[in-house]
Amino acid sequence: MRDEPTPSDIAFSDAVKRVQSRMGSRETYAELVRERPWPDRLSPWAEGFIAARTSVFLGTAGANGQPYIQHRGGPAGFLRVLDDRTVAFADLEGNQQYITLGNLSENPAAFLFLIDYERRRRIKIWGEARVIEGEAAELDGLRPDGGRAARGIVLTVRAWDVNCPRHIPQLVDAERVAEVLAEQEAKIAALEAELARLRSGSS
Repeated sequence: MRDEPTPSDIAFSDAVKRVQSRMGSRETYAELVRERPWPDRLSPWAEGFIAARTSVFLGTAGANGQPYIQHRGGPAGFLRVLDDRTVAFADLEGNQQYITLGNLSENPAAFLFLIDYERRRRIKIWGEARVIEGEAAELDGLRPDGGRAARGIVLTVRAWDVNCPRHIPQLVDAERVAEVLAEQEAKIAALEAELARLRSGSS
């Protein structure tokens, strides 16, 4: 019997399901998506997760099926959640290869992979992406500095899922480490000053 269509079908194609059946995991995943279907709208938690990221991997493919992954980064908030089905970001100039733009011009299918290394969490987002330029209203405030972007990418969410933390290395942002060290140094300095005061008072 054929499974009822669900948002997870964007990842679990017929070919994938056949492999899952051969490897023994099909029934497990079929039950999982029946009990907890992959959402096609971002939850408040997912929106917060996206807004907090400083890094994302964007996957696209040309009409010939050749895949390509590009890293995008910026300060927290550079990924803008426009609504519960739309994520956008400024397309800033890089090495001018324009592989992503070329792929999207003939195949809108796109994928975002976001990782929180410190907490060992990751989100996968499937959707369709389009390039915006010119007078598009979405370009207003799209730059990381809040300015109007010359070009941007807008992803319409079709499905998203949270990955398990297995095999994610726990990494801590250098700025966060510097903040913690500064806090510790300030506490140590305060304790040393208090100790010196107590010693001088007892002498």
